[in-house]
Amino acid sequence: MSAHPANSVSPAALAIVADLLPENLRRILSQQVAEDDGIAAQLEDLSVASDHRKSSALSRRRAVLARTLEPYAELLRAAGELVGLVELLASGDADMAAMARAEKPELETRTRELAARIVRALVTGEEAGIASFVLEVRMGVGGDEAALWAGEVFEMYRAYAARRGWRCEVVETKPGDAGGLTHAIATVEGDGAFAALQFEGGTHQVKRVPATEAQGRIHTSTATVAVMPEPEEVDAALDPAEVKEMVTTAQGPGGQNVNKVATAVHLIHLPTGLEVRMQETRSQGQNREKAWRLLRARVYEQRKREADLKRSAERRSMIGTGDRAEKIRTYRFKEGIAVDHRVEQSFPLTKLLAGELDTLVDALAAKDLAERLAAM
Repeated sequence: MSAHPANSVSPAALAIVADLLPENLRRILSQQVAEDDGIAAQLEDLSVASDHRKSSALSRRRAVLARTLEPYAELLRAAGELVGLVELLASGDADMAAMARAEKPELETRTRELAARIVRALVTGEEAGIASFVLEVRMGVGGDEAALWAGEVFEMYRAYAARRGWRCEVVETKPGDAGGLTHAIATVEGDGAFAALQFEGGTHQVKRVPATEAQGRIHTSTATVAVMPEPEEVDAALDPAEVKEMVTTAQGPGGQNVNKVATAVHLIHLPTGLEVRMQETRSQGQNREKAWRLLRARVYEQRKREADLKRSAERRSMIGTGDRAEKIRTYRFKEGIAVDHRVEQSFPLTKLLAGELDTLVDALAAKDLAERLAAM
């Protein structure tokens, strides 16, 4: 690999970059350049190249670094070109100065765009590296109406995933007595999926007149949402020796056996007490795979949440903590709007429920970006 442009850029170009990027971000970029150079050197080592596991891990890390270092290299080159244009403007050559004046505005715009792209990549790099996540929706308070609402919330995310071209696989669902869902679990995979929906964890409150309400009174019901990332390091969060596994027959309503063959898989993570029971399919192997995947995500989510809480008061106040007790949004059917309490904005209710979440997602991402930058 050739040396990164940061290792040979002119002081004048660095001064232009300094005007576009805060000092703390430039320091992080310098550290990333050094890390990338170190990884390049390791990958040239035959002992590392022959170790598939290690070389793959290094290559994955390098791909993550490239999200910031590639636009950073472009910015440095653009800054160098700007320096050249400034020199032409001062050269005394009328023709060359005219050409420089014509090109300078466009190049200045490009440098600003590259700087903004770098900032976004720096503060969201961790989320960008997560290829899939587990989505869990559960009915909250409100009885049958809460189950109906949970079903609508789950379908909202499925519709959004379909619009974005993401793969959404339903792992488990349990219907409510009067329709809807008491809970639903799905895995979602796709480019940018977790980055887009990471802020959806929390309590979703609905205010509307239920179909069964004869007096036309508005009821309040809730559904809770959890978004649990499945990054590559999620496997390390779970030691199989700490898990108790039991295989039983599937259970139906009232506890009766609905399957005479032992296909249901029940896992208990002994250190945390977290439990998963999976009986969605008639295949013990498929149920086991889904159960382990869900348990890994739950253990990872809990440990990550604990680490976040210890890290700093600023981190705790950031949106997207995934705290299920936090009411993040109220859907008001009478007014036809959904109010997100973190950005204090209203969004068209019908569009949201149809899976048109892009405007909402962008607003949450912009707030998160500003808060992360303030905390860096």
